[in-house]
Amino acid sequence: MIGASADAVEKQDKFKAKHNLKIALASDPEHDMLEAYGAWGEKTLYGRKFLGVIRKTVLIDSSGRIARIWPKVSVDGHAEEVLAAAKAL
Repeated sequence: MIGASADAVEKQDKFKAKHNLKIALASDPEHDMLEAYGAWGEKTLYGRKFLGVIRKTVLIDSSGRIARIWPKVSVDGHAEEVLAAAKAL
């Protein structure tokens, strides 16, 4: 499992420590990977449009192929759903 964001490594390290995360985080300040996975784009908040990370989950199988995409992530039950899908591969 890996998480990705546009944040610098130093900021990610602080986030991991604050939340006691054990997963790896990838830093993509140039947005190359985020754009390739469709996870960087226009967002709207309170009527204001801006570019940012679009939260989604991409499950990649052991051969490196995309097995499933969750385009909109809601926290409740999401981890369990992804784990079940990974076990079914």
